[in-house]
Amino acid sequence: MIRLLFPIWSGRQRLANLLRYCSKNSLLDQGVQVHAASLRMGFGFDLMLSNDLIEMYSKCGVMDTASLVFDRMTERNVVSWTALMCGHLQNGNARATLSLFFQMVFSCLKPNEYTFSTNFKACGILNVPEIGMKIHGMCVLTGFETVPVVGNSIVDMYSKCGRINEAVMMFNVLPVKNLISWNTMLAGYTLAGQGEKALLWFHRMLENGEIPDEYTLTTVLKACSRLGKIREGSMIHGFLITSGFPCSGKAAIAGSLIDLYVKCGNLAEARRVFNQIGEKNVISWSALILGFAQEGNLAEAIELFKQLQNNSKQVDGFVLSSMMGVFADFALVEQGKQMHAYAVKVPSGSEISVSNSIVDMYLKCGLLDEAERLFNEMPARNVVSWTVMITGYGKHGIGKEAIRLFNQMQSNNIEPDGVTYLATLSACSHSGLIKEGEEYFSQLCRNRWVKPGIEHYACMVDLLGRDGRLKEAKDLIENMPLKPNVGIWQTLLSACRVHGNLQLGKEVGQNLLTLDGENPVNYVMISNIYAEAGYWKEYEQVREMAKAKGLRKEAGRSWVEIDKVVHFFYGGDDTHPMVDKIHQVLKEMERRMKEEMGYVHGVKFALRDIDEESKVESLRVHSEKLAIGLALCHGGWDEARVIRVFKNLRICGDCHDFIKCLSKIVKVVFVVRDANRFHQFKDGLCSCRDYW
Repeated sequence: MIRLLFPIWSGRQRLANLLRYCSKNSLLDQGVQVHAASLRMGFGFDLMLSNDLIEMYSKCGVMDTASLVFDRMTERNVVSWTALMCGHLQNGNARATLSLFFQMVFSCLKPNEYTFSTNFKACGILNVPEIGMKIHGMCVLTGFETVPVVGNSIVDMYSKCGRINEAVMMFNVLPVKNLISWNTMLAGYTLAGQGEKALLWFHRMLENGEIPDEYTLTTVLKACSRLGKIREGSMIHGFLITSGFPCSGKAAIAGSLIDLYVKCGNLAEARRVFNQIGEKNVISWSALILGFAQEGNLAEAIELFKQLQNNSKQVDGFVLSSMMGVFADFALVEQGKQMHAYAVKVPSGSEISVSNSIVDMYLKCGLLDEAERLFNEMPARNVVSWTVMITGYGKHGIGKEAIRLFNQMQSNNIEPDGVTYLATLSACSHSGLIKEGEEYFSQLCRNRWVKPGIEHYACMVDLLGRDGRLKEAKDLIENMPLKPNVGIWQTLLSACRVHGNLQLGKEVGQNLLTLDGENPVNYVMISNIYAEAGYWKEYEQVREMAKAKGLRKEAGRSWVEIDKVVHFFYGGDDTHPMVDKIHQVLKEMERRMKEEMGYVHGVKFALRDIDEESKVESLRVHSEKLAIGLALCHGGWDEARVIRVFKNLRICGDCHDFIKCLSKIVKVVFVVRDANRFHQFKDGLCSCRDYW
């Protein structure tokens, strides 16, 4: 600790220098000492020192004290206001930044270029282009639009708010275009999912004589990665090598190259780039680890993570959160628990992002009690923490708990963002809470900071559709201020199938094929609605259309973890070494279910062009049944226990009925996580109340 000798260091400027040193190095305790000394020396109301105090407390994350200093100032200038705005932004409260900006404007104080750039960043973070446009208008009137730092911030704001056309217009009128300007446009196109245009802008930038920096190259490689353009990415890699750019010494570029090759399926090249890095840092390790994990090669990912631990590298919060996310997605609860135990032992494990990921992992693995315990024990929570729990309750069909948490969050002065509203609306939909869903959607529409997106409207369509209010759902789509996408029409089509509305289903199906005729899911959904209505000719026509285009839907896959080993099954899978035993157990269960409960196979969920006996056989080899059969082979079914099965698609009606009946005749509780939600089967009932 630095000992500050105030009797020796006296004077206003020396106090200012000390405060700036404390601010730069986040030395809160010493900064408090300087603050106390300034009060003793009669500088309590000094404008310059007060501004330095605001910055020091902000940099140290103590925003309450920074605000207190600001509130007690007898005189404020633009630096005072801007310092507090920056502090709020740096500490994750962009709303407070914008609120202060408008207070400052109303107090007739003129913003400077740093005030403007700070608030454009806040608009980009909050995705509020309407407010950004108002501030842009002020810039034009005051002449700050032409200042490079402000102009670049305007481009960045429009890009992050998804207004890429406005960003281009602003870029074109910039009087001075520097490397930051070009990088901002490249990042904007990449963020907007327009990687092709990002590559075009990269070539245009080179033609204009700009020399790319590390940020430029990582952004362009990211665009190639998202597009799956390994050829273009490899050319950039070659350009880096021939130009003597030190790839192996630039962690961000090396990480981007690894990510590119992994995303394009070239794991060997990714490993080669990794091996060439002299001083490997966490970015390089995490890119390769997550690459293998996302490709489904979990064994290699876990082995690499162990090597990272043994390499004496400090594992950061990003790697921990990301690995926890992988275990959550694949519902690998044992590995997740081990990672949790490791996180407790390292400094980065206490970061709030890591805690959020651990809670999310337990929720996605179906361990609701464990997630609740950890959530309640968190020393600090942010909006993500609350949203994770609300989402978890929704997926488990506990809508009323999700609503309770949403209300409690607001009572604790945590403002919900768009994702929180989406989680809450989804929870209402999964639990059939129609009135509550409509109430929260109205609240969202009135919110000053958060505007409803297409996903929020899709939730309302789902909510109304489940309730049979199909016309209202269709009217909502047609009258909303946003252009309908594939997802929202798919939601309505699903509701049409559930309620047997073939006429509306045809209309919606046509909209889907017009919007996206290359998506196999659309053909499957449309053919299913014809099949359930008995229109087999139309059913065959839709299937033939998809077949003619060479479209194939994603294969159903289920998995179950037994003795820390994960077993994967596909529909009709006969590759497992215990497949005969699995079929034997499933047939025995079917026999008992028929005798004791009169169970009948839901053959309407089987393929049409096979005989009845074959239909029954095809239903028996659905992937979730095979996974359950294996779990029953290990441990039996006469003792009380929980079997957890996970599926990449929505569970079909026959499997849902099968597992409900099975839970009635055995002592086992079955927890199934499908693509939509959790189903807990116990004593012949499902937690979803057949509402999924």
